[in-house]
Amino acid sequence: MIAKSLIFTGRVQGVGFRDWMVARARRLGLAGWVRNRRDGSLEALIAGDAPAVEELLRACRRGPPGAEVVTVTEDFAAPPAEPGFFKRPTAGGNLG
Repeated sequence: MIAKSLIFTGRVQGVGFRDWMVARARRLGLAGWVRNRRDGSLEALIAGDAPAVEELLRACRRGPPGAEVVTVTEDFAAPPAEPGFFKRPTAGGNLG
């Protein structure tokens, strides 16, 4: 199992990106979460078998219709404690 933390910038809010990502991640059997950030970016944690993680990451680089992903920042991370893939509330404050 691998886990990655991701930050997407571009037109990634207001285009259904989170619901689209939740549906794809669940179909792939991944765990984690996705949420909007107040700075207009999108943040996610995805974990599971390496091929499924990479498949979701490839899809997210394009995003759903209406999205325009400009950058994807990724790093290895600890997997989430809970199973399943969920939308989380918008993150605020200083996330560094």
